[in-house]
Amino acid sequence: MALAGCLRGEPLGVHTAVMTTGPGEVVLDTNVFVAAGFNPGSHSARLVEAVRDGRLRMVWDDATHAEIEHVMRQIPRLSWTRIADLFRSEDRFGGSTHPEAFGFVPDPADRKFAALADAVQAPLVTSDAGLLNAGGQMAVPVLKPSEFARRCGAL
Repeated sequence: MALAGCLRGEPLGVHTAVMTTGPGEVVLDTNVFVAAGFNPGSHSARLVEAVRDGRLRMVWDDATHAEIEHVMRQIPRLSWTRIADLFRSEDRFGGSTHPEAFGFVPDPADRKFAALADAVQAPLVTSDAGLLNAGGQMAVPVLKPSEFARRCGAL
């Protein structure tokens, strides 16, 4: 499955008939931020940097924000303050999600990420085995950070 428009590239020329629609949308699981914090050279860190510089739009909601903030504050080597600004108000999804519809995701705490990705029809990027294994039952791609990077081009 191609993920057209995953990352915003260079602006298109004035005389082209195709218009850029902006950065691609993605939902990032908590473990992407944890991996990025521990390994600045990882695919996860490149994804976080793509969000930071506007090549990728991270969609979030109150539930995913709360979990990511909680985890980042609990791990001494990680810093919530370094990523807090990535949760841009214009990228907040305020609509309904239905985590209860994702009972096939083994960990109930992960269902909020699956529900958000489904609600906004954006890929879910995670290293969580339960989410990755359940991805075949979802209407959106569920990809490891390295796979997302491969499908979207070099980060």
